[in-house]
Amino acid sequence: MIEPALRTESPRTESPLPGRLIAVEGVDGSGKSTQIDLLYKWLRSHGRKVFFSEWNSSELVVEATRKGKRRMLLTPTTFSLIHATDFADRYERQILPMLKAGYIVLCDRYIFTSFARDRARGCNTEWLREVYGFARVPDVTFYFHLPVEMALDRLTRSRQQPNWFEAGMDLGLSIDIMESFRMFQGRVTDNYMQLVEEYGLVKLDATAPITEQQRRVREDIVRAIDLEQFPSRIEHVVHADYGAAPAVFEEDWRDAEGEW
Repeated sequence: MIEPALRTESPRTESPLPGRLIAVEGVDGSGKSTQIDLLYKWLRSHGRKVFFSEWNSSELVVEATRKGKRRMLLTPTTFSLIHATDFADRYERQILPMLKAGYIVLCDRYIFTSFARDRARGCNTEWLREVYGFARVPDVTFYFHLPVEMALDRLTRSRQQPNWFEAGMDLGLSIDIMESFRMFQGRVTDNYMQLVEEYGLVKLDATAPITEQQRRVREDIVRAIDLEQFPSRIEHVVHADYGAAPAVFEEDWRDAEGEW
């Protein structure tokens, strides 16, 4: 199967910004966070202006989200709107300002997470598009595809079982949390595959070795973005309003074959 090419234009007219936006998507356990962390460190090590933002990290709603989950108060719609509020806050205070400032912005999950997950919870597709209609489509979005059984295996290696919401237990799909995870994440995966076709997400094999996946990510980024346009004039950027970037450790991008 031929994978979609990198999208060079968004589905709607948008004014150009000096920065570039890159996102990663995938089911829980797909390894996308590892890949974007490696990409961040690689770009930093090559002196590029880069900023990192992750899903569900806005201080504006984090306590409300925890309370809602803990007390089982969230319906599919309220769950979706809380995440939309988190995204809108980060978009207006972090993502858009950094794009205007000429940074490469890396997002661990973007609007496609809502399109895949919230639709799997029963939210209307067109409604979701309208809720996130203010957001720019990334210049490049990588989708790390992982079979559901492998995702479940990876998650249960580090903990006894999936958590309540990532298993979709709030939907009443099954009384067994493992089976519910399979059913819910299966829906999410199907939705991601539709997004690959609709938005041109770059599908990568999340079962491949980490170094192979990262090599592919970097090759695609170099083809899609002229990195020489994003030189960093300072050693390190951390701003209280924008959150702290991941720590950089040399061993994280070096392996037995050479520099990462």
